[in-house]
Amino acid sequence: MASRGKTAKRALWHPAFWGSWVLVFVLWLLSFLPMSVKQRFGRWLGRLLSRKLKSRARVADANLAACMPELDETARRQLVEDAFVASARGVLESVHAWWRDMTPYCESASVYGTEHLEEARRRGKGVLLIGGHYSIFDFALPLIACHLEKPGYMYRPNNNPVIDRMIERGRRRHFNIRPFTKRQLRPMLSFLKEGGQVWFACDQDFGKKSEVFVPFFGVSAGCITSPSYIARESGAEVICVSHLRMPDGSYRIVFSPIQEDFGDNPRKDAELWNHFIETTVREQPDQYLWLHKRFKSRPEGAATVY
Repeated sequence: MASRGKTAKRALWHPAFWGSWVLVFVLWLLSFLPMSVKQRFGRWLGRLLSRKLKSRARVADANLAACMPELDETARRQLVEDAFVASARGVLESVHAWWRDMTPYCESASVYGTEHLEEARRRGKGVLLIGGHYSIFDFALPLIACHLEKPGYMYRPNNNPVIDRMIERGRRRHFNIRPFTKRQLRPMLSFLKEGGQVWFACDQDFGKKSEVFVPFFGVSAGCITSPSYIARESGAEVICVSHLRMPDGSYRIVFSPIQEDFGDNPRKDAELWNHFIETTVREQPDQYLWLHKRFKSRPEGAATVY
């Protein structure tokens, strides 16, 4: 903690951050590549990383073994590689979103369920959009925000201030989108009460902050109850949202119907959004962030997944 505090106090041009600035410059250069080249490069990079990042590959393999026991070892190994490829492509797509024009992709993406957003507006309510960690990452933010009148998102700041600056400047250049950290719940609640629409990917394992365990692919997954609290306190309508890169290279956004009575029962709420994410992932299984330790937290007496 002391070293992190020391890092936070350093100026962005401190020599300790010069390596980070080099990385930012390289990513900026990569943003100029045509999207077709980014996709090919992402495929090569993902395959390379699946062999080099062995510990992360083991995490993905363990996740898939627990969630999709019907897969044999060969199929599971292939899906692990495909997940690395999807994530590598997602990073390059995010780079595109941080610095390049997203208008063509906002116009060409297939979008379903905007009538549910319209219904929420007719009710005069803000909207809490519950999403998941699918592979197109930051590329999805403008694809979603372009359909919102008052967009916002919840995020965890990066520990490296140079990288955090790069990411957040890239995100905020689209549609006047407003960021909120976990420490800004009160401003976010006010934003929602005033008709704002906030995207929140709450599907990762937050360790000791996990408050309930519900099934995800039949495996007990630790979940936070923040979405229920936010919906209850703000009065916002709740809509689940998915964002996928399709096999033909196009992009698809889906807004679910309004989830009525969300906030009354945190366990039922967690079951609901986990089911939505699971259904989406089963359609395009390589698109989920299997590299994350989704089952790091375990119910009392349950066997470890990793």
